[in-house]
Amino acid sequence: MPANGKYPEPLVFGLDIGTRSIVGTVGYRDAHKFNVVAMAVKFHESRSMVDGQIHDINRVSTDIKCVKEELESMLDGVTLSEVCIAAAGRVLKTAVGNAEYEFNESTLITDEYIHSIDLIGVEKAHAIVREELDDEEEKTKFYCVGYTVIKYYLNDIEISNLEGHRGTRIAADVLATFLPEEVVTSLYAAVEKAGLRVSNLTLEPIAAINVAIPERYRMLNIALIDVGAGTSDICITKEGSIIGYGMIPAAGDELTEILVKKYLIDFDTAESLKTADMTKKQINYKDIMGISHKITPEEIMADLKSVENDIAAKIADKIIELNGGETVAAAFVVGGGGKLDGFVEMLAEKLELPKERVALRGKEVMNDINFITEDVRKDSLYVTPIGIALSSYDAKNNFIFVNVNGERIKLYNNDKLTMFDAAVQYGLANEDLFPKRGADLTFKVNGKTRIARGLNGEAAVIKKNGEACGMNSRIEPDDEIDITRSTKGEDASVVLSSLPEAEGSLTFRVNSEYMTVPKFAIVNGRPETGSYEIKDGDDIEMLTFYTVEQLLTYMDITTAHDIRVNNSPATEKSMLYDNFSVDWTYSEQQGDSFAQSYDELYPAEEAEPEEADATEASTIEPSAVKPEAAKPAAARTAAVKPETVKPAGNPAKEIAKPAVNEPAIGEQIMLTGVDIPEKKLPYVEGPKELNISVNGNPITMRGKSRYTFVDIFDYFDFDLTTVRGSHLVTDIDGRHADYTEELNDGAVIDVYWEK
Repeated sequence: MPANGKYPEPLVFGLDIGTRSIVGTVGYRDAHKFNVVAMAVKFHESRSMVDGQIHDINRVSTDIKCVKEELESMLDGVTLSEVCIAAAGRVLKTAVGNAEYEFNESTLITDEYIHSIDLIGVEKAHAIVREELDDEEEKTKFYCVGYTVIKYYLNDIEISNLEGHRGTRIAADVLATFLPEEVVTSLYAAVEKAGLRVSNLTLEPIAAINVAIPERYRMLNIALIDVGAGTSDICITKEGSIIGYGMIPAAGDELTEILVKKYLIDFDTAESLKTADMTKKQINYKDIMGISHKITPEEIMADLKSVENDIAAKIADKIIELNGGETVAAAFVVGGGGKLDGFVEMLAEKLELPKERVALRGKEVMNDINFITEDVRKDSLYVTPIGIALSSYDAKNNFIFVNVNGERIKLYNNDKLTMFDAAVQYGLANEDLFPKRGADLTFKVNGKTRIARGLNGEAAVIKKNGEACGMNSRIEPDDEIDITRSTKGEDASVVLSSLPEAEGSLTFRVNSEYMTVPKFAIVNGRPETGSYEIKDGDDIEMLTFYTVEQLLTYMDITTAHDIRVNNSPATEKSMLYDNFSVDWTYSEQQGDSFAQSYDELYPAEEAEPEEADATEASTIEPSAVKPEAAKPAAARTAAVKPETVKPAGNPAKEIAKPAVNEPAIGEQIMLTGVDIPEKKLPYVEGPKELNISVNGNPITMRGKSRYTFVDIFDYFDFDLTTVRGSHLVTDIDGRHADYTEELNDGAVIDVYWEK
């Protein structure tokens, strides 16, 4: 508010609305000190406030107006229109939210990221507070009125300031404080009825600590206790931060009530006895019956001792609780309730501290306070009122109203309000704001766990006054905010054929004819094809072979005889690896069917018969001649001489084509009386050994005639399921290689994640 020219800068008005009294302070801050130019105190004429809570708004408003007018009279015509106030800790809720965020790669940490991690911590603290509410409290809305970051972490290492560093993971421990709606509403209502507007709201323990424990002392583990009439507010500092706020609903009024009941007197008379000069020999009073009494200060103290001791014990227990189960190094006591004779000594005993480590702080902590006004002495009673006025220089904290999806909500303005704050206060959970990932899929492939991630959904769509904006956009009073909740992405979906292990196929030489077949897998003990959709928890074994039985099933053949694999006798259980050869003969039933199908595909053509004698010509019709190759080997009557064939691609080797063999459809051989063109058969090698080196480790590969890069993972243990770098390096002899590249003997292979 503007000064009247008498003071060098605008004045601030701080108002401590206490249970027993209202204290108003007006002053200004220069380069060195805070200067108090006016101070006024008004005691409530009735119990319009109890335990820090306003019970009669009209009466409290009248008392506030009295203080305002008295101060204005001291200020030579200055009109007070704005005021800073504080809420008592009786209904204060606090919690520490542990927030963390992980990046996909090393990232530069900016102020935006820091603000985001702070807000996540506040939200988690809010969730903790909500969980701890009882059935009655659950009906109440709690507002965040401020937060303090206790610690930041970068890659799990504690750090004082994240900004400018690079890392993959940031975290924070955030101490957040919350107040219920009715507390704030009643304070605002009382102030506004007195003709004032709230410019800043703080907490009483925060206000007190601004005066009693300067920042240079906060590296020490100190407790500050503001003992008022209705509540005792507590604040703990350690390692440069405020680590805890708390309160107990017991203070000076509890002592006064003991005297009311003991001596049958009204509250004001009891308050006079409690605060009487303890150096007097005796004190006179009248009870409600009008009878006069005399009592000594020692008798009053004796009557109060047990309750005073109980309050000290409760405060000590709360301090130890807030301090992680340990006592503090020292404790400062402020407030009128702490001035009771013997109280600090009792508190020292309960905290197990030397008496000199617990002290009533008044004049000692006001070295930076200059009282220009007359008739005001430095006293612990004024620590909190002055702190409330000082808080206006640190932040403009008050409540603002915005509209979210058509609903008007109230927000505590800490000069950092963003769309995130509005969304949380509106009641949107974290998962409603950020993209929701679909369900992950976890399964095993060849004994190794693999995770397929669900897809991310769409982030919440946010508009401020009709314009699209981000989650960290700042908000102003009366903003119109529209938030469309985020969506969930699709669940992870994987089919067998998409697995790297399922790539490619197997080729066998079946009865001298090449056949390419897909790979298949055993899933949970059952064979499955490439179209199988993997389910969560599946145990998959990708096979690099067929058994003869599986190949027969694939070809719809029910029975085979005289099975040979790579020209060696075999059974239906024998395994067939890539490029293996397998031969068999069919049963009679299958042979007849085979011959019939061949006749249909290759019907005999009419041809002039070769020269023959008259007898043969009369008994054999040209149209009756059919190729004997159309029948299975068991049905053949003509013998065929072995024919030597040079295999393609390997002219140095020769193989003997068996004389009796079942030709596949279309195979051409020479039979008496019929010409069928010859087909050249490629050479097929059997399994061989391959000696290679993988990451410096010698490995011998067996069982195949041909090996590709991907085969090394059957011999070398390398985790492909977890990404550990920006990309996977796959080199052969120092050059990049694909998974399907063929390996040669002596190859030097390197495979690793590059960071």
